[in-house]
Amino acid sequence: MTSDLLTRAAGLSLGFAADRMFADPERWHPVAGFGAVAQGGERALNRRGAAPTSSRAAGIVFVAGMVGGAASLAVASGRLADRALRRHPVARIAADILVTAAATWVSLGGTSLLRVAGTIGDALATGDDDTAREWLPWLCGREPYLLDAQELARATVESVAENTADAHVAPVMWGAVAGAPGILAYRAANTLDAMVGHRSERYENFGWAAARLDDVLNWVPARLAGLATIAMAPSVGGRIFEAAGAWARDARGHPSPNAGVVESTAAGALGVELGGRTPYAYGVEFRGLLNAGAAPVRAADIPRVVALERRVQDGTVVVACVCLMVAGVARRSEPD
Repeated sequence: MTSDLLTRAAGLSLGFAADRMFADPERWHPVAGFGAVAQGGERALNRRGAAPTSSRAAGIVFVAGMVGGAASLAVASGRLADRALRRHPVARIAADILVTAAATWVSLGGTSLLRVAGTIGDALATGDDDTAREWLPWLCGREPYLLDAQELARATVESVAENTADAHVAPVMWGAVAGAPGILAYRAANTLDAMVGHRSERYENFGWAAARLDDVLNWVPARLAGLATIAMAPSVGGRIFEAAGAWARDARGHPSPNAGVVESTAAGALGVELGGRTPYAYGVEFRGLLNAGAAPVRAADIPRVVALERRVQDGTVVVACVCLMVAGVARRSEPD
């Protein structure tokens, strides 16, 4: 168990470094392949006109199969490496590190997230709203051509805050807790939520299980991200108490129990107001205001949220790996 914790820390660190250097793979991304398989499964199981209860049951089967399959793939890879290298302990440890690193790299999306946000920020800063609209779907599902420049900036800031928790903090936390199987299971659940966890007519019942599982798996990571955002607020000119106050006062007004935490703390840290009218292709949502009464979001706030969330990403990886190493060393020092 001791070596497991230390190799897990090494794998997370290596995978994070790969994400920082290379971002998401541009071709043959495993998550895209998973999505293609999931689309086939959704078409086969999501029958139009089915009763709500049967549609939900089909959605549960769909989620269980896809998430279980992703976790099983990681478990099988680890066992195969252990059997093949059982007479070579050093090589076996290296293989364990690489399996965790690979799972971490393909599951993290933090670097790509910040790069896209930076591109949108640059476009808005020069008045090129059309380019910003072209890039926005990489961040969120809002209808970009219904948004003006200020709303595009708000969508970008909110999406960076929410997706830092989803695409970075959560995979790191589940990797620390359960290694490569935890990372891939989480990434599968989060991907399914993005695909079918909508309130549209097609997915309202079928996507229920995906949405609820994603809420459960992100509950702790979102709050860890919120705490990290509060701690990092002074690094972008914000105040700790304003970020914490926005969480305590406003997070519950968001329709998501997790996005409300990270978006409210980001609003407080940046000293801006978030939330309000939010157009999607399937309709308009009206969200509670976060840090109400503060200045409206501007294009100039996008580089600030990018800097803030980059520090949140760095901090959560460091804390996770230090905790794993301390636990590993402590277990090693225990008497047999």
